[in-house]
Amino acid sequence: MSAPLRVTAVVGTTRSVSKTKALAELIIGRLAAHAEISVEVIEIHALNPGLGAAIEREQLDARAEAAIRAAESADLLIAATPVFRGSYSGLFKHFFDFVGQYALAGKPVLLAATGGSERHAMVIDQALRPLFGFFQAWTAPMGVYLTSGDFDGTTVLNPEAYERIEVAVSDIIPVAHQLAEARSRRQAA
Repeated sequence: MSAPLRVTAVVGTTRSVSKTKALAELIIGRLAAHAEISVEVIEIHALNPGLGAAIEREQLDARAEAAIRAAESADLLIAATPVFRGSYSGLFKHFFDFVGQYALAGKPVLLAATGGSERHAMVIDQALRPLFGFFQAWTAPMGVYLTSGDFDGTTVLNPEAYERIEVAVSDIIPVAHQLAEARSRRQAA
């Protein structure tokens, strides 16, 4: 029996109650239905002022540094952000500015975003995928983008959203298991 997949969700929202956090939690729930996982949810807003005030990694406080290390060491990363002005939030990007350049190489990443309308749906392919492409991460072919119309408060109502999440989770679980097992074998050798 293999160890649980270590899942880290980085949620780039500016407040504790948000549609983006609800989407990340829904994805985590579907992952848990398919595999044994351990989860750490990092809410970017909760890392301030230690994250926002830092310019170099050495300036991060202990909480922000631990969050960066959790993202770097995860078996599977969920990157979830609300859309601000056509892209990810600034603090979300600032968080990833501190991640080691090769720390996410080959790491499976499930991309998720929320926005006010369908006009921002391309944020997955035009902003998030290039960011994680820089890190040489393996991004799941299906990203999950939901609009305000898919929610009632923080509850997802759109059945198509659940279908997209299911496809994304089904795509990423086998890759995450394979890469985690390969890493375990290398460490044991």
